[in-house]
Amino acid sequence: MNHLVAPSILAADFANLQRDIEMINNSEADWIHVDIMDGMFVPNISFGFPVVSAVNKHATKPLDVHLMIVDPDRYLKNFKDAGASGITVHYEACPHLHRTIQYIKELGCRAGVALNPATPVALLKDIIRDLDMVLIMSVNPGFGGQKFIENTYKKVFDIKELSFKHNTDLFIEVDGGIDTENAPKLVIEGANVFVAGSSVFSAPDPIVAISSLKHAGVVSRS
Repeated sequence: MNHLVAPSILAADFANLQRDIEMINNSEADWIHVDIMDGMFVPNISFGFPVVSAVNKHATKPLDVHLMIVDPDRYLKNFKDAGASGITVHYEACPHLHRTIQYIKELGCRAGVALNPATPVALLKDIIRDLDMVLIMSVNPGFGGQKFIENTYKKVFDIKELSFKHNTDLFIEVDGGIDTENAPKLVIEGANVFVAGSSVFSAPDPIVAISSLKHAGVVSRS
């Protein structure tokens, strides 16, 4: 499949959020990535249901909601009701992951699992058949603008290998430090969804930045 681009509104101008959502609507972006942080699972707080609902009122692209929170099961229906099209939870935050994934699917949302940089891909072997998406964190979650972790390439390749065996329709999303330099290699390793925050919203022309990521070329594996 052609890779997708999901600009992260964590890097948007919160004082002009409607403007930035409309910019994404008018771009080649496929999804709008919404990072939810609780100040406990990660050392930062972002926003909750009212802001997601407000974003959804103006968005014409699906909301890709990433829950970086403890005990996400408590709020899955709330985020569905606020407008989430896809909901991603962290492996590290879900002691009963299979049950959580099944509930997300029952709500009618795309079900994803995120892995922190130090969490091995192999831990998903027994549940990968049930997933719609795996999100590989290429930075430590909690803050935007961090440097891309090089081991991400191997993790993406490993997830792609698992998907070949068990789930060929899997979305493989990468989040953190994504730009036009690392995106092409991530594509060849198997990634097909890119979350981009700073590289989009800090660009002179965010629409051009989104287009550049959308059309990032493929390079040979070295």
